[in-house]
Amino acid sequence: MKRYIILSLCLICVCLLQAQRVKVNAPKQVTVGEEFQVEYVIYTQDVRRFQLGKLSGGLEKVFGPATSSQSNFQFIDGHASSSSSCSFTYVFIAKKKGSVTIGPARISVNDQEFASTPVKITVTSGSHNSNSGGYYDTRNEPRVETSKVSANDLFVKVSANKTTIYEQEPVLLTYKVYTTKKLRQIIDKIPELDGFHVQEVHLPQQKAFHEEKVGKRLYKCVTWSQYVMYPQMSGVLRVPPLTFHCMIQETNSFSPFDAFGIDGGNIVYKKDVVAPGLSIKVLPLPMRPTDFSGGVGHFNLTAQLDKKEVKSGNPVTIRVVVSGTGNLKLIKKPIIQIPKGFEAYDIKITDNTKLTDKGANGNMVYDQVVIPRQEGLVAIPPIRFCYYDLAQKKYITLQTASMELMVSRADGTSKDILSVDLPNEDILPLKEAECSCEDVGSSFFGSVTYYLILFLLLGTGGFLSFFYRNRFVHRVDRLVKRGENASRIAFTRLQAAEKLMLMKKNMDFYDEVLQTLWGYVSDKLNLPVESLSRDNLSEQFSKVNVSEEIIEKYISAIDECEFERYAPGDENGNMERTLAVAKEAIVDMEDEMKKMKSSVKNVFRFLFLVTCLSISSLSLSAQPKVCVDSLYQQGHYKQAVKGYERLLVQGRSAALYYNLGNSYYRLGNIPRAILSYERAQRLAPSDEDIRFNLQLAQSKTVDNLTPEPEMFLVTWYKSLICSMSVDNWAYLSLVCLLVSLFALTIYLFVEKELLMKMSRFVLPIFFIFFIICTLFAIQQDYLLKSASHGIIMSTSSIVRKTPDVKSPEAFVLHEGSKVRITDDSMSQWTEITLTDGRQGWVKSSDIEAI
Repeated sequence: MKRYIILSLCLICVCLLQAQRVKVNAPKQVTVGEEFQVEYVIYTQDVRRFQLGKLSGGLEKVFGPATSSQSNFQFIDGHASSSSSCSFTYVFIAKKKGSVTIGPARISVNDQEFASTPVKITVTSGSHNSNSGGYYDTRNEPRVETSKVSANDLFVKVSANKTTIYEQEPVLLTYKVYTTKKLRQIIDKIPELDGFHVQEVHLPQQKAFHEEKVGKRLYKCVTWSQYVMYPQMSGVLRVPPLTFHCMIQETNSFSPFDAFGIDGGNIVYKKDVVAPGLSIKVLPLPMRPTDFSGGVGHFNLTAQLDKKEVKSGNPVTIRVVVSGTGNLKLIKKPIIQIPKGFEAYDIKITDNTKLTDKGANGNMVYDQVVIPRQEGLVAIPPIRFCYYDLAQKKYITLQTASMELMVSRADGTSKDILSVDLPNEDILPLKEAECSCEDVGSSFFGSVTYYLILFLLLGTGGFLSFFYRNRFVHRVDRLVKRGENASRIAFTRLQAAEKLMLMKKNMDFYDEVLQTLWGYVSDKLNLPVESLSRDNLSEQFSKVNVSEEIIEKYISAIDECEFERYAPGDENGNMERTLAVAKEAIVDMEDEMKKMKSSVKNVFRFLFLVTCLSISSLSLSAQPKVCVDSLYQQGHYKQAVKGYERLLVQGRSAALYYNLGNSYYRLGNIPRAILSYERAQRLAPSDEDIRFNLQLAQSKTVDNLTPEPEMFLVTWYKSLICSMSVDNWAYLSLVCLLVSLFALTIYLFVEKELLMKMSRFVLPIFFIFFIICTLFAIQQDYLLKSASHGIIMSTSSIVRKTPDVKSPEAFVLHEGSKVRITDDSMSQWTEITLTDGRQGWVKSSDIEAI
């Protein structure tokens, strides 16, 4: 029994804790026909969704929801703390006598669902003064002011950036605190602004005071709070006075405790400071058109289909985007006229706005999913949007072009309607390994030092080749022709010896065989016959790494010829055996020399690989980025952005750009994230992580632009030239050129046969590597410095037909769209081209080259 009691108490505590997060302010009793307010207060600002409960009969909603947010700041000993809440206010009217109810409201906070308590209100027929049930903080009770702090020592100014505005026109309300004293604590509350839709501007919680002069006196000043207000009615609307509860700390000039080391001289005074109210004159809008959207400000309108061809029964998304600055959150949804034969679903609204002093800036995206059921070419009518332009003081009607959709016969398969939503995936994690960086500020490639070394090496090689050209040609002829033709000449002479054998010219036969064996050695080793003997033959072959077995076999062939020349017996048999032994010795020697040549090639391949690895190791950056990575892992994305940008100043790297893109993505800055991922992909075209995150970020953009196709070979080639930095390709090319020059010197001035043959092989190979590395460095430098593509950074950018603000609009692009830059020679305008062939001019400030 005790166990069940404890479990019940725990459940009650959990319910009470959740109920404390949602508070409902509503009157208990109203009269028939009376309008009354119901306010839902949620003690957090992380509300993702709010759904009003079910209304009972006899109750009608007149207005709502009007949303507002509140923050209570406490500034104690230089440290700031805050608590926040947001409210949803509705206006209802009771239609009949009796009891009416409002069901529990559903609130989604950080992926958790909460429900408010239901509201029950009694409706009477007599007069009744309704009590709104407003919530008052006991901390707002008046405090006793001290004469120590005067009104000139501490006061609050309130200001509005405009005092005469139109309905729905945003106005910025600012509260600034001025003081000459040491403030220890300030507590304020959001003003009760009737007739306004209010949004609070998020300011840093850690307040930073600055000095400002008022009259002849210098004050410490701080902007304490700001609100953007949208008037919902015309007339003179009043911003009421607002009380700030302050605590001031002063140090007594003399304290007897100071002598004992005890801090007894600090005195804290309490003072309530009242910020004066002000009036805002709200002008009514002119006669409103029937299709007025409620928008006030300056807006653009675009519409597009996610595909132009579809099979019957498969979903298509019609995307309508309203972008600009004004009361974007309060406009009506654009009306999309769905053709007959289409099945329409609810419109999905995506809010991509940011609060500024001019109102909400950004775009509202309306995705209408439809399923065509009839075949043929279907035209979707133009979409209209009417708003009041504050600059031109008149109503503007925007209209999109009609859109055509080709619907073909269904193939029996249809996609699920949920599949049209973007994938709910997250970006891949950071690249935490140390990365290869290229020093931007002191690039070696293209520098004066690079060209001096290059011209010095090329000049030296040209000088040697020109002035020693005769020796070069002679050695080429001697080495190449004699060495390569040694076996062919030997077998030709053996054929001549065979003819002598058939003619039974014994002495001539043996002379020819001996001359063939000695001549082969002379040609192969590039040595005169006179310098050869049986005693030094083994030594000469050992220098070129011929095995002892083959050397002994070859010397035995010479001895065999000498012995059989004077041996008694069958002369024909002796000549045949001598000829066979000579042929076998030459064949074995030729095979051994070919193996030696192959091993030399393998050695040089190994040396080249080691050289490449050693040069590429130079690209490793000594700049640690562990600290910046830890900032990202801890959720300090703004500090991580600053850290990665500092590292990129020291040297470019695909990993750094990738991590920077992740940081921007976490901050919700999609265009900057796409720009960083694009730059990372230029340095590492084949990196799958970069490609995935780039595609995920591009899926968050508004415009549906088809990316330019690229062949696999092009991607592979870009990956190859970006495998090392520009400077490392330059270093490697100079090393290859130096090796070629060293090989040329050996070839011209060294008499050793092995070194001459090795240099003859090394010289052309490394010179070709020099040319390839130089071409890769030039190509990568061009890719890094070229501005052939760019990213739209502005929330909405108007593309005009000519570079003139008065030129007609061609189309509208939104932030994050990738375009091709065709002309950036003008300072204020840039010509762009899209993949579908559309082109025009945008302001240079709206685009940033990759």
